[in-house]
Amino acid sequence: MNTIKKNIYLIRHSETAWSLSGQHTGRTDIPLTKQGEEDAAFIGKKLSAHTFTTILCSPLKRAKETCKIAGFQPYAQEDPDLMEWNYGDYEGLTTPQIWEKSPEWNIFSQGAPGGESPSDVTFRANKILNNIQSCQGDVALFSHGHFLRALTAIWLNLPIEEGRHFALAPASISILGFERQTPVIVLWNLSKIQLHV
Repeated sequence: MNTIKKNIYLIRHSETAWSLSGQHTGRTDIPLTKQGEEDAAFIGKKLSAHTFTTILCSPLKRAKETCKIAGFQPYAQEDPDLMEWNYGDYEGLTTPQIWEKSPEWNIFSQGAPGGESPSDVTFRANKILNNIQSCQGDVALFSHGHFLRALTAIWLNLPIEEGRHFALAPASISILGFERQTPVIVLWNLSKIQLHV
């Protein structure tokens, strides 16, 4: 039995004004904060010695800026399937504001009215994973918090609802890989915040 060595690096975009305020940012195309730019440089520093055979990036500004500042934009291909969950009617709202309308709402189990359902996001995540299956060597995905959490659940052969258990900070690096042929999390949520740098 062969051991599979390919790893998938998940890079969540750096801080924006809305990630700082806790507002749900789906398709609203906002830039990084100054702190977000500094944190993107930290990502570049941590990954500068690593070689990726494939780099894919969400077309949204916050992901593209993170990718650019980290030094990977010249090698990256934009992929709209890496965009954040479409929050529909909940775009721009915080979780407490949403709970006023829908107590105990959770994006992973209920989706967003006027936006994407869990099955919609499952389809996109499976499409990404299928597209990179044939890639030789390590892959980097510059994307968004809720989408990457959903993709991780699917990678682990869990229901998408289990994505709620994977906290993911802005400007974080996580790695999905294999133990022999079993999909696993190799590293999760490495960021300046966790390292107190």
